[in-house]
Amino acid sequence: MEKVTLHCCNYMWIHGPHPCHKVRKALDEAGVPYELAHHSKLKSKRDDLRARTGQDVLPAIEFADGHAYRAESRDMAARIAAGKLFES
Repeated sequence: MEKVTLHCCNYMWIHGPHPCHKVRKALDEAGVPYELAHHSKLKSKRDDLRARTGQDVLPAIEFADGHAYRAESRDMAARIAAGKLFES
């Protein structure tokens, strides 16, 4: 299984309904290896995220080949839990 990059905000200490935490928890439970890339809570300061994923919304997952996946966090978590993260 390839390692992915989870682009998330700096508020990962907030658990429960926080979108970034939902996706991180789903990756952990599915055993998907990942590294974290933290970004500002301000969209205007997410130039690196825009350059890497083409958008400024968090969370986002960047794959080793450079393409990115972004959806609502509940949809991202469901896709990860279903084992379909790496399907196109």
